Amino acid sequence: MTGASDLAPEISFKGVSKTFGRPGSDDVFRAVDNLNLDIARGELVAILGKTGCGKSTMFNMIAGLGEPSEGLVRVQGRDPFRDFESFRGKIAVVFQSDRLLPWRTALGNVELGLEMLERPVPERRETGRAWLARLGLAGHEDDYPHQLSGGMRQRVSIARAFATNASILLCDEPFSALDEMTGQKLRDEFVSLVRENGKTAIFITHSINEALQIGDRIVVLRAPAKIALDMKLQDNLSLQEQDDIRRKIHAILSE
Repeated sequence: MTGASDLAPEISFKGVSKTFGRPGSDDVFRAVDNLNLDIARGELVAILGKTGCGKSTMFNMIAGLGEPSEGLVRVQGRDPFRDFESFRGKIAVVFQSDRLLPWRTALGNVELGLEMLERPVPERRETGRAWLARLGLAGHEDDYPHQLSGGMRQRVSIARAFATNASILLCDEPFSALDEMTGQKLRDEFVSLVRENGKTAIFITHSINEALQIGDRIVVLRAPAKIALDMKLQDNLSLQEQDDIRRKIHAILSE
């Protein structure tokens, strides 16, 4: 498990609520209600909960795609919504689907973020090739997405996220569409890359087993984004300890 910094949190929610109006009605939907959560630099946090519990709303506020109705969201001490431009290259997203551009090669897709950051072409090529090789895709640089398997496409997506050297990775169920063996292998590789490169990662999942495999810490949410459990995981948990945690989380999600 990584050693999280004792300094100011990398990501912070202070008394955050988020409401949305219902079309054609004066009613409002409360997606997040008075959330308080700090995530330290270097933590890999699995956010777990049922559909509709507010995970994606939290995700969007961290990414600067929405602002709270009440309270404060801070990323590296700044407001990600109002200071959106200042986070270019500092936050990378890995989505549930690979979201590769079909007209670009694997290398071209990995270079995309670096291109948007206006990095020189030689640097983009060198960095893109290095990350494809690191993800086991050396020799596939010139392949187009339709020539790659689902697991290979998601590897390209992960390489694209790491290539920008963003300090924060936001992951929205990136392995849920893959078969069990491919997903497990990619999860292991992803955790290793996050730790080796000192990233802070937020990983949204519906799977208790995936949360246990991924996280240094598991945060379980009940709607509307209320923390039901916030647990730091010890290294080398025994099978019995893992089963106990599964039962505890399952009981919360079953309520």
